[in-house]
Amino acid sequence: MSQGITMMGVYVDDQDEALAFYVDKLGLRVQADVRNGSYRWLTVQHPEQPGFELGLFTPGPPTHDEATARTLRAMVAKGAMPALILSVADCRASHARMQALGVEFTQEPIERFGTVDAGFRDPFGNGWKMIQLRATKP
Repeated sequence: MSQGITMMGVYVDDQDEALAFYVDKLGLRVQADVRNGSYRWLTVQHPEQPGFELGLFTPGPPTHDEATARTLRAMVAKGAMPALILSVADCRASHARMQALGVEFTQEPIERFGTVDAGFRDPFGNGWKMIQLRATKP
């Protein structure tokens, strides 16, 4: 039996705005976009990572009551949720491309720990670290 983590979700206030950010600015693609009444199951994937999906979920019913949904939205807006990691081949080039597309960076690219990393947020406050892949030795 094979096991593994195939999905993780982030909370967003507006799924259409989230879709535009994650597809148009980060280069992900839509994997699932299914509606059931007012509920929308929306996931995206990195084109080179088809076995993993990132869910773009709005806090609220049927999972949360309104008080919990308000708390979650406030926590996301403050950047209190755990950071996500985006691996890139060239952090500085990715930073320049994404900044030109309007991505809000919280940390410019910096060299440390033998690589280069930068920080950014999605429009809702979810924090991301963008880390340049280390060169592999032949």
